[in-house]
Amino acid sequence: MKLSEIARMIDLSCVQANSSIEEIKEVADFAIKYNCICAFALPAHTPLLVDLLKNHSDIKVGGVVGFPSGGSTTSSKVHEAKELLNMGVNELDMVINIAWLKNGQYNLVTKDIKRVVEAAGETPVKVIFECHHLSNDEIVKACELAVEAGVSFVKTGTGWAPTGATLENVKLMKDTVGDRCEVKAAGGVRDLETLLNMNKLGTTRFGIGIRTAKAIFENFKCDTTAY
Repeated sequence: MKLSEIARMIDLSCVQANSSIEEIKEVADFAIKYNCICAFALPAHTPLLVDLLKNHSDIKVGGVVGFPSGGSTTSSKVHEAKELLNMGVNELDMVINIAWLKNGQYNLVTKDIKRVVEAAGETPVKVIFECHHLSNDEIVKACELAVEAGVSFVKTGTGWAPTGATLENVKLMKDTVGDRCEVKAAGGVRDLETLLNMNKLGTTRFGIGIRTAKAIFENFKCDTTAY
């Protein structure tokens, strides 16, 4: 696999509460340098990221909805999605309502996702499960509900929980959704070997912070023979 191919699977992430303006600029510079597929910032900083990448149509800007808890009302998620779309984002990553899922309120979960998907129109929506808080059965159920609601991707986590993507949960998600949607891994993808192993399991997008992205790309440059 070429470095350029890996770059086209990476959603650069700058969505921590303490992510600085300088880090957002660094993310944009890195995305431009390697032609990464997408970059994310928190909603208040999304206009800056859109502006930094406005002359690079190959690089998408993503927006986060209901982030990071997923506990916003459905109407507020819809409003946030529309606001982000008006800012110029090309993709939306929304957090599932974890409490509703765990409580078996599946109709509410599906409606919550579907309303955002409808608001997004042709814009792809990725649904974040925060797998750290879910059992395997709950992950499977979340996949089924997300597919029913019309998502483009199911995603492991926000990067805010203690754990995120594992080989086990990305395999479980891919086995469940099949070809009905794609899988994005985020939280815990710390090295090139993990990324490539997850890709072999069917993961096609990776949410990665700038420090980890730099380390992965440097690792690739130093030892391409293994890949």
